[in-house]
Amino acid sequence: MAGVKGQVQKRGVERRRAMVDAAIELFARQGVRGTGVAAIAERAGATPSALIHHFGSKDGLVRAVLEEADRRALARLSATPDAEPTLDQAFDWFVRDAEHTAATERELTALHTTLTAENLAPGAALHDWFRDRGRALRAHLTALFTRAAADGSARAELDPEVLAAETAAFVEGAHLLWLLDPERVDLTAVHRSYFEGLAARLRP
Repeated sequence: MAGVKGQVQKRGVERRRAMVDAAIELFARQGVRGTGVAAIAERAGATPSALIHHFGSKDGLVRAVLEEADRRALARLSATPDAEPTLDQAFDWFVRDAEHTAATERELTALHTTLTAENLAPGAALHDWFRDRGRALRAHLTALFTRAAADGSARAELDPEVLAAETAAFVEGAHLLWLLDPERVDLTAVHRSYFEGLAARLRP
């Protein structure tokens, strides 16, 4: 019985993953508002009732998609050997992540950008989620720049919070330019240029 139960659970995980993948593709192409549950279920080879069974609602599916995007990014970040990376390690990760995004994650990146735009207004379904995510990213970057100033690898007079906001703004903006014109904007090259310039500016 244990073997049968395990097979059922495995099929459930695979079915859930197929639904998330279908949602990523359709949300990125049509937006969340323009994509119905039935279309996602059909794309995943499932029924609308099965999708609701797994996620509870369309909003639950949207959250699952966002969590999957962050899970993939965190999995890549976990390859960094140190829990508290140096400036060089962190900047190298951003460049490598851009390379990975350009190669395999266009749909997720487009989805993130689309959902951000759809939830700018306070009170929107995912406004708080995106706001809090942005705050968390800036907090991690602020801690990175603060450590660098403390250990002497960055100029002490620079404001870590301003640098964090600047870096986050660059990443978001670079992704948007690339999504709009991937033939003319080399996402990896732009990241490499920016972080090399930032490293030189921060150097004591």
